[in-house]
Amino acid sequence: MIDPDLAGRTALVTGSAKGVGRELLLALADCGASVAVHYNTSADAASKVADRAREHGVDVTTVQADVTDPDAVDDLFSAVENDLGSVDVLVNNVGAFAPTHWEEIDFETWNRVLETNLNGTYLCSKRALDGMRAAEWGRIVNVGYASADRLLVSPQNFPYFVAKAGVLMFTRMLAADTQDEGITVNAVSPYVVENSDVFPDSLPRGRSASFEDMCQAMLFFLEDDSDYLSGQNVAVDGGWRPERV
Repeated sequence: MIDPDLAGRTALVTGSAKGVGRELLLALADCGASVAVHYNTSADAASKVADRAREHGVDVTTVQADVTDPDAVDDLFSAVENDLGSVDVLVNNVGAFAPTHWEEIDFETWNRVLETNLNGTYLCSKRALDGMRAAEWGRIVNVGYASADRLLVSPQNFPYFVAKAGVLMFTRMLAADTQDEGITVNAVSPYVVENSDVFPDSLPRGRSASFEDMCQAMLFFLEDDSDYLSGQNVAVDGGWRPERV
């Protein structure tokens, strides 16, 4: 596993009470970063993750917020800054999923998928930038979706595909916009992860992506010597190259 030295850094992973977000956060704690466990409704799970992170001997806090609400995002970062200091590493992991036909998705769910995946990434990144610019160092890693860079879509889960394509566009834009400020912005894009809600009949290399695969990709962008890599997207998909989804 790639092992960047993140001692003295503060990391925030959105949606880190469960699943992929939890594992990404624990990997950051293992690298020495002080970590903020973010949750919206999963307070008990967040508390358990915080306890596990503390086993790595780092400072830990838990923060609650709806990342689609600008005021809540501002309060979220203020709480992290008060407890741990300015955010150096931001991982935008939150993103709702609705694997049903687009005509059957109610309007509230449609908006929730778009807002959590794209608006949440935008709002958290925007709020993190002041501190990163002041420090002249920052790392933002967004979670996309494999094939989103090819604009492949399906009637099933359509708003998710749209939102993740937007996340990758935002990643490239923000990388260019911060290229002179000591900040890098990149994306990691899984296909199917070991905790995914839906599994296809066949998988690349005969398996889904493990949590360790996701962590490996994220940590690659956090290495000191990765400071020239920005605006990039690593597909964590085992070589999956579909013509359709």
